[in-house]
Amino acid sequence: MKRLSIFMLNILLFASCSQRQDPITPPWANQLETADSTGFDLVDIQQAGELIGLTLSGPDTYYSYHGRHLGTQYLLGERFANEIGVRLRVEVCRDSAELFSRLSSGDGDVILLSADTIDHSTTGWIVGQGKTLLSEAIQSWYSPKMLEEVRLEEKQMFSQPLVRRRVYAPMLSRGVISYYDSFFRNYAKHIGWDWRLLAAQCYQESTFDPRAQSWAGAQGLMQIMPGTADHLGLSRDDMHDPEKSIAAATRYLRELDEDLVDVHDHYERQNLVLASYNGGLQHVRDAMRLAKRDGKNPHVWEQVKSYILRLSQPKYYRDSLVQAGYMRGQETVEYVDHIRERYMKYRKSAR
Repeated sequence: MKRLSIFMLNILLFASCSQRQDPITPPWANQLETADSTGFDLVDIQQAGELIGLTLSGPDTYYSYHGRHLGTQYLLGERFANEIGVRLRVEVCRDSAELFSRLSSGDGDVILLSADTIDHSTTGWIVGQGKTLLSEAIQSWYSPKMLEEVRLEEKQMFSQPLVRRRVYAPMLSRGVISYYDSFFRNYAKHIGWDWRLLAAQCYQESTFDPRAQSWAGAQGLMQIMPGTADHLGLSRDDMHDPEKSIAAATRYLRELDEDLVDVHDHYERQNLVLASYNGGLQHVRDAMRLAKRDGKNPHVWEQVKSYILRLSQPKYYRDSLVQAGYMRGQETVEYVDHIRERYMKYRKSAR
């Protein structure tokens, strides 16, 4: 393969306007020579309607959280894409070698990195030679305050409750959990669950508030994302309808159950299904593969959940076995454990 030559386009260090002691590196720091000397430049990108960003998985670059795309560099890249009137499409690479190889072959327009993501010799965004207009557009658009604004935006997201909801009591009266017990009883049969477990999951999702909505976009009693609703055949106009939300959720739970059919123990499969409902099936599968690799039982929740927690660490989310990348695993572990705790209380109080 042609040797890649890297040269500096610009290195401009700005002092932060905040109290940060370290300087802010502008997003364009290097330009990479590509095999195509003509490049696929700004006008072509605008005509195609999308900017293709290459990156690595991680909290400072890109990750998926409850169906929403996040990560400092992703959000910054999204701002730039909006500026030039296109959408941003992110391609996650395994390592730096793949990043440079794919940029060189024209599979992406820009590498989206934070400072020192790969190593100390490359910092910031990297575009291919021949994309002169793209480089100029980035330079004219960027201002040092943007990085701090994006970081503040992310911080504010996670400093507020994930779900805006009215908090209802976990039980109406002895023997009656909620106004929706008849729906739980009916639809739980479709997946072979105890209806009280489904009720416990619903309380964890929305505290029985059918108008609940998360900042990530999930809605209704069972906090279904709009894209998932489309997949399940739930009209977006009906996402706050209690029965339709519960019915759609059980269809999704059944899909996850079928995807985890290799887990033969019913109790353990339920836990992994719950974890997948919250954190995503691919993340759970990643944790299961890591557990198996380390000699643990990948079909036992108590052994898998420690790896779900570890998927927030670079050593694990960059492991060659991991396909879905970085995960905020603490929330998923607490999600399953809280549902189980509430379910045990419901079993004692409702028949």
